[in-house]
Amino acid sequence: MQLGPGQQIEAGRVHHHARRALLHHQVVRLNRLVQIEFILEAAAAAGQNGHAQGRRAVFRSQNGGNTVERLGGYGKGHGGEDRGATPDVPSPTRPPSDFCCRACLRDATYPIMDLAPYAVSAATSRGRLHEEPDSPSRSPWQRDRDRIIHSSAFRKLQYKTQVFVNHVGDFYRTRLTHSLEVAQIARSIARELQLDEDLAEALALAHDLGHPPFGHAGEEALNLRMKPYGGFDHNAQTLRVVTRLEAKYAAFDGLNLTWETLEGLVKHNGPLPKPAPYIQAYTAKHDLMLTCHASAEAQVAALSDDIAYHSHDLDDGMRFGLFGPEELAHLPITREALAEASRLSFDMPQKRLRHEMLRRVINTLVSDLVSETRKRLAKLDPPTADHIRRAKKPVVGFSPPMAEANYAIKEFLRARMYRNWRVNRMTSKARHLTEDLFAILHADPSLLPDGWRTQAGEGQPAQAAQVVCDYVAGMTDRFAQEEFRRLTDLSMPG
Repeated sequence: MQLGPGQQIEAGRVHHHARRALLHHQVVRLNRLVQIEFILEAAAAAGQNGHAQGRRAVFRSQNGGNTVERLGGYGKGHGGEDRGATPDVPSPTRPPSDFCCRACLRDATYPIMDLAPYAVSAATSRGRLHEEPDSPSRSPWQRDRDRIIHSSAFRKLQYKTQVFVNHVGDFYRTRLTHSLEVAQIARSIARELQLDEDLAEALALAHDLGHPPFGHAGEEALNLRMKPYGGFDHNAQTLRVVTRLEAKYAAFDGLNLTWETLEGLVKHNGPLPKPAPYIQAYTAKHDLMLTCHASAEAQVAALSDDIAYHSHDLDDGMRFGLFGPEELAHLPITREALAEASRLSFDMPQKRLRHEMLRRVINTLVSDLVSETRKRLAKLDPPTADHIRRAKKPVVGFSPPMAEANYAIKEFLRARMYRNWRVNRMTSKARHLTEDLFAILHADPSLLPDGWRTQAGEGQPAQAAQVVCDYVAGMTDRFAQEEFRRLTDLSMPG
């Protein structure tokens, strides 16, 4: 195609564009010559309205209203052949019967944008425990993400403690806002590493679904009460939520998420040589390969969790008055971030200074993680996602100096925030309330609401304990306090 002088300039801009990989691999069908700058504009708009998965969109050209169709279907076809811009590129008019197998149809319907060979692939997904027809418009992990967002457990995160109990203030993080921040960081890192953003996002959004009310205080209380029956672990509870407790579908319990999402939820902190009882029981029927690492997307989500809670706990701690920016000047990461932020203005308000410092903390951690991970990937040179899983060490991680600096932040927060006397008082009250709530209901399961009471059965302490545990773990902070009052205060209606 011959380009005019102005079009040649714009073609150069396309070559140097940040999303050049997307532009290079797009298949564009033109009725007549369309200016290169318009193609760039259309692709940028698609990037804002969509994300890493290829989307089909129709744009109008500047040449008399001719249609430009951006079609899905770039990448590898069945058997690994390169489809390129051949006549076999799927089009809106091609029926499903034109494709040789479901994998080809699925890959053509939601093509993956320029993913690395070690990223997860829809074409090689291990599928779902209960087979379902593929979505015609979403990848398996987009579908998982949507099911997670629409779940009851996800909505409840709005009123579950991150550090401060919900009633302390409206502006402190909750489990929901924390999960959203983790998802944003995970998507950014996954995009930089050419991983599947949607799987990383789904894992980030779901990773705390099993947390009980009152954060780690509630978890400690339930673990203590459940000790005779195998204990309580919020990761195992997350698996229970998405495979059993969410009861919405006619054909199965749970959300029937993909193998890759379930694997990432249970192994996001590494292999599980000694899994919790429920994880062990579940993997007997749906093997999640517990002795190896999870995908790179899961590893990204796990470290995005660390980055998010360190940065927002610093923010909430300063907002609550537990410490000030000047007290962070001795920590490696925050020292440089605070110095850079302070140079922006001599009289910057504390609120702005705090934000400018923390955005630099996040950027420092993310940049180091991406850089170090690229080095590890270059050394390992994994040809598939399974090679990531079978690696001896995680491939996603911080450099040793940054890992040490990140640990220093964790220790600072433990000493100055998590063990602060005011936080300790909230934690103590929450722990006692959760323990007592469990004890009351376990001692007399007839006090449970109808559906839960039926599940608890009669004369089976272990079964009743698990049902009570599921009931309490699914409560929000507010509901747990109200339920406790209903069970102990005669003035409260039952």
